[in-house]
Amino acid sequence: WIGALLATLLGLDRLFQADADDGSLDLMMMAPTPLPLVIAAKAAAHWLATGLPLVAAAPMLGLFLNVPPEAMGAVVVTLAAGTPALSLIGAVGAALAVSLRRGGLLMAILVLPLTIPVLIFGVAATTSAIVGPLPFGQPFTILVGLSLMSVVLGPIAAAAALRFGLE
Repeated sequence: WIGALLATLLGLDRLFQADADDGSLDLMMMAPTPLPLVIAAKAAAHWLATGLPLVAAAPMLGLFLNVPPEAMGAVVVTLAAGTPALSLIGAVGAALAVSLRRGGLLMAILVLPLTIPVLIFGVAATTSAIVGPLPFGQPFTILVGLSLMSVVLGPIAAAAALRFGLE
C-alpha cells in the first residue's frame, strides 16, 4: 500500500501543471464540458497509468513477499478498490498546487493526510485476508465507501480548487 501511495504521488505534480503551462487548462475551464467531468477523465487516465499496473503486478509481487495464494485475490481486489481513491484525492491536491510554480512538495504535504484513511483500511483489509483474525468484509466495505466518496466528491473539489486557484 505504501508502494501504491508512492506510485500515485509520483505523477500527480504534473497532472494539471502541463495544461496550465500551455494554456489548455483555461480552455478546459471555458469548454461546454463540465470541468468535474474533465477532471474525472484526467484522474481516470492517471489511475490507468499508475494504479492499474500496480494492481496487475500485485500477484507477482505477492509471490515475492510469500503471500499465500488464497489471499492473493483479496490483495488484488483491495488494491483495485483503493487505488482510484488515491488518484482522485491526489487530483484535489494537484488542483490546489497548480497555481504555484514549485507546488510538488506542497501537494504531497496536502495529499498525505487525506490518504491516511484509505491506507489504514486498505492495509487492514489486506492484512485480514493474509493473516486472519479480523473479518475481511468490514475494512473492505469501508475502503469501497471511501473510493466511492472520492469518485463523487474528488472531481467537484478539484474543479473548485482549479477555479479558485486560476482566478
